[in-house]
Order: sequence, then C-alpha cells, then structure tokens
Amino acid sequence: MNNRKTATEGENAACGYLKKQGYVILERNYSCPVGEIDVIAKDGDIVVFVEVKSRNGTDFGLPEDSVDIRKRRKIILTARYWMSAHTRECGKGCRFDVIAVLRGEVRHTVNAFDASGRA
Repeated sequence: MNNRKTATEGENAACGYLKKQGYVILERNYSCPVGEIDVIAKDGDIVVFVEVKSRNGTDFGLPEDSVDIRKRRKIILTARYWMSAHTRECGKGCRFDVIAVLRGEVRHTVNAFDASGRA
C-alpha cells in the first residue's frame, strides 16, 4: 500500500474514532502558509488539533514516535494561525492530540504535548 493511501485511511479511521467519542470535526487537512494540521475538532468547548500518524508496520518505529519536537512546533504555529482566523470557535482553549493508527488499530494520546511543544 502506498504512503498516501495509508495516510488517508488513517485519517478516515481517526475521524471515525473521534466522532464515536463525541467530537465534532471542524476541518480536515487544514493548510496555511506555516503548515498543515490533519484534523481540527471540538471536544466540548475545547478545540483539538490532531496529528494523525499511520503505519502498516513498525519497521520504522511506532507511528506516534515520529511526532518529534520539530513537528510539534510546526503544528503549534499552524494552530495559532488557525485560531487567529477562528476566534469564535476557540471556546475555552485548545489542546494537541496525536492519533496513531497501526494496522487499523487506533491509539489516541490526549494532550500529547503543550503549546511549548513539550510532551
């Protein structure tokens, strides 16, 4: 399976999982001049920026391990960009989650890192 297909299927699985948990999906594959965020959702009054990592195996490690400090900082900058244009949706704040999809199994790390990029 090619990487794009794996990524798309992972994002579909992640969105399905989030919806079952009661989240409202606001956007998918949000892109702006500073970066891209896979899923933006609401969990009650909290805006959740979700990085989805999908893999079919562990030859290169667990999917969630690829969300390093550099990737986190890019997500944070992109989230700030989104929030500046969507102040009404911001409610009581935001958080950063990671969803790992490995061979179809969804693992959700809530509050995977904070706005400084620390796990």
